[in-house]
Amino acid sequence: MKSYLQRIGRSLMLPVAVLPAAAVLLGIGYWIDPSGWGGESPVAAFLITAGSSLIDFMPILFAVGVALGMSKDQNGASALSGLVGYLVVTNLLSPDSVAMLQQIDVEAVDAAFGNIENQFIGILVGAIAAAIYNRFSKTRLPQALAFFSGRRLPPILTAVTMLFLTFILMFTWPPIYNALVAFGTGISSLGAVGAGLYGFFNRLLIPVGLHHALNSVFWFDVAGINDIGNFWAGTGELGVTGMYQAGFFPVMMFGLPAAAFAMYQLADEDKKAETASLMVAAGFASFLTGVTEPLEFAFMFIAPQLYLLHAIFTGVSLFVSAFFGWTAGFGFSAGFIDYFLSFNLPLANQPIMLFLQGLVFALIYYFGFRWAIVQFDIQTPGRGIEVGPSMEEEPATATAGVGTAPAAATSQDGSEFTRQAQIILDGLGGPDNVDTINYCATRLRVDVNDMDQVNEARIKEARVPGTNITSDHNIQVIVGTEVQFVADEIEKLRMK
Repeated sequence: MKSYLQRIGRSLMLPVAVLPAAAVLLGIGYWIDPSGWGGESPVAAFLITAGSSLIDFMPILFAVGVALGMSKDQNGASALSGLVGYLVVTNLLSPDSVAMLQQIDVEAVDAAFGNIENQFIGILVGAIAAAIYNRFSKTRLPQALAFFSGRRLPPILTAVTMLFLTFILMFTWPPIYNALVAFGTGISSLGAVGAGLYGFFNRLLIPVGLHHALNSVFWFDVAGINDIGNFWAGTGELGVTGMYQAGFFPVMMFGLPAAAFAMYQLADEDKKAETASLMVAAGFASFLTGVTEPLEFAFMFIAPQLYLLHAIFTGVSLFVSAFFGWTAGFGFSAGFIDYFLSFNLPLANQPIMLFLQGLVFALIYYFGFRWAIVQFDIQTPGRGIEVGPSMEEEPATATAGVGTAPAAATSQDGSEFTRQAQIILDGLGGPDNVDTINYCATRLRVDVNDMDQVNEARIKEARVPGTNITSDHNIQVIVGTEVQFVADEIEKLRMK
């Protein structure tokens, strides 16, 4: 189950990745005219409307993205299946359709059906469509129906399956929706404390990749909170809407980079240069883009005490910003780019205070991490833990697992990504041991045939921040924001 949920979390990264585009369009539009929807500026109206269209249709993007990401070969037919399924369900369960099917007035239809077009339904439909595609995409029908064989069949079967899902949701969606609303309302009714609890559990779920499920309740329109959508659309309450986003800015822009500096300072003298290269790159990515996984995975497993401290600090940060009503929003993650773009949005409330809060949290993280590392003699990258050999100084021989591929080879153009890919593939047990390989924003997610053939020490020689074995056949390799290029090179090596 955990592996399955992680695959969904990975697939969600595809539609979520379009949010930066919405952030750029909305941010520029509101910079031109902060009053909203353009006012007397056609250019601002054009940009704001374009950005809003991405936010408004996120459920469709989720259905398509999950269907595509969960499919075995990620063929476009799987995405079409997700779209077909979503359209069938949402049209049949629209208030007008439900009123007709139940023979009642539209006014008497449960309010839940007025919110059927949401990310939860998109994810559910996408997952079902992907399962149908994986099962029937290679099915051969009798000659008379041969035209509908293969990849043409899953969209048709998905449409039929959605009829049964619609019947089930006709009776189950209202209680499900009301339970989700109750959960969200329960946390949101706690005000700043609820925001703090959300921030704490958000970080605790990062190691297993299940934080997306929690995020969907508060960030999207699953339980009626829709913090991201309402903030960027300017529909909400000043000082309240954005409370589940704002507290991340001080952590990602200042707190984690300060923690990285503390770990660098406490590294062994002979390892400081290598530690600096890792911490500077990961800290800069956290500050600029809000992508924190390269830095978090550098210490979460070797120093879980520090990661728990990080989760607590994150919760405190969200509590503080929510308590004072300081808000800003992000389209992708809480880095400087999103902070800058959201600064002049109508619901941005005293965002400069988040910058000042960030300076305070930089001190909290720096001295908190430094104290914990020294007090409890915690090993961190560069402090009793090898950061990894330089790519240019790759050892001629390396420890490898049983059945590994040949030693890393240099491509004709000396590509660093090719070298890194070869080392990782070697550590995974070679091409024959890799069943499927996918990637999200920063991680390779690999299904292997035999985990005993995996050599994590060999993988780390590729200078990756870390690895995470999530099941008997699944391992994550944390690469960083350039993970796509490494994944592409691995696929090339597997095809040889």
